[in-house]
Amino acid sequence: MANQKLSPSFLVLFLLLLFSTTTSADNSDFFSKSLSPSSLKLKQQKLTHLHFYFHDILSGKNPTAVRIAQARITNTSSTSFGALAMIDDPLTFSPDINSTLVGRAQGLYALSSQEESSLMMAMTFSFLEGKYNGSALSLLGRNPPLNTVREMPIVGGTGLFRFARGYAQARTNTFNLTTGDACVEYNVYVLHY
Repeated sequence: MANQKLSPSFLVLFLLLLFSTTTSADNSDFFSKSLSPSSLKLKQQKLTHLHFYFHDILSGKNPTAVRIAQARITNTSSTSFGALAMIDDPLTFSPDINSTLVGRAQGLYALSSQEESSLMMAMTFSFLEGKYNGSALSLLGRNPPLNTVREMPIVGGTGLFRFARGYAQARTNTFNLTTGDACVEYNVYVLHY
């Protein structure tokens, strides 16, 4: 056994494996570390106010909100508790759905209360217009739609909204009791770099 020679390909493979293991260990010797915002080329933080209208359309040939799941008790619940809807709702400049499309609200909402009308909303406002084209904000929170004004947290963002945080205020502009279609005015206040 002492006379057996290692093949050159085995030796090269062994050295590559050893080198890659050593290199990766050197690059991952921390789980987290503190950084200054300037190390990511972040500038001064600013406060931005966005104003738009959210159109939640349940009726017609091309609804923008569709039920994708429900609980066994949803149909007997006075609040439709347990219903889950997926959305791809247009965001427009004015209450007129044919006004300028500024973005889309994409995500889902669930009817989350057994005692009152309340939605748990998880959605992204993806902007398509102006300087924020390609940027997005993420909203996650409780929305009791029968309240005049609802406040929900903005929990993050992408593009020009990296490191975003803030809140959104929603006010129902119109609601059709027959179809369930709604137009909701949003005022969003967000801190970002």
